[in-house]
Amino acid sequence: MPLPLEDLFNDVVNKAQFGLGLTTEALAAAANVEPAALEAVKDGAVDKAVLSRVAPALQLHGPSLIALAENAWQPAPVSLEGLEQFNTAFGDMTVNAYLVYDPATREAAVFDTGASAAGIVEKLRSLGLTLRTLFLTHTHADHVADIATVDAPAILVSEREDHPGAATFTPGATWTLGGLTIESRSTWGHSKGGTTFVVRGLARPVAIVGDAIFAGSMGGGKVSYADALATNRKEIFSLPDDTIIAPGHGPMTSVGEEKARNPFYPEFK
Repeated sequence: MPLPLEDLFNDVVNKAQFGLGLTTEALAAAANVEPAALEAVKDGAVDKAVLSRVAPALQLHGPSLIALAENAWQPAPVSLEGLEQFNTAFGDMTVNAYLVYDPATREAAVFDTGASAAGIVEKLRSLGLTLRTLFLTHTHADHVADIATVDAPAILVSEREDHPGAATFTPGATWTLGGLTIESRSTWGHSKGGTTFVVRGLARPVAIVGDAIFAGSMGGGKVSYADALATNRKEIFSLPDDTIIAPGHGPMTSVGEEKARNPFYPEFK
């Protein structure tokens, strides 16, 4: 059964409103809707007329937002040799971690740990893989909760967001993993050191993005909403359309699907 989307349509509305620093009264006035109707939408009521007015006031793509409200879209399933996704419960959330490996050399890297890395360790064993590195997309608790279980020879995190036991790198750094290459790109805004890791050498390129972007949404701009939007545009949407996006929550998606479906990026529609 596919993972559900991480965010509902009203999560998108609330994230955009918070990111833009708009009060409900100011947003209602800008969208020319009644505050009570806006509050109902923010609480999950599907009102396409209100959504169509609110979307441009929030710099969102209206049809994509309405499609989310109507549950009209789910990204295509992803299956790729050399890429494994792991889902674990962390409080009331489900968080993702990833295993990437070179099918030829059996060298592997792990990206984040989720709440429990037991499944990752078992997969490393069952596939006969040699773990080289644990990469951290960012250091929020749900993504680094089980570092000890991974027991990686090296742990790496952006220099903008250190973590005990981890060495740091400057965004733009690259590594090799057997015949694969891994490139780091700064996609900060949700966190101060948020990093996207672009893996090349498998049948499709893969971008492991942490909470920078989700299928049909994005991580909240907790540090800087404007920079979260801008770095996603620059560092993720510049990748080829067939690039798999492996997010920290929710199902995997692709650059092309997010250009077509993500309400936060109307310029690609």
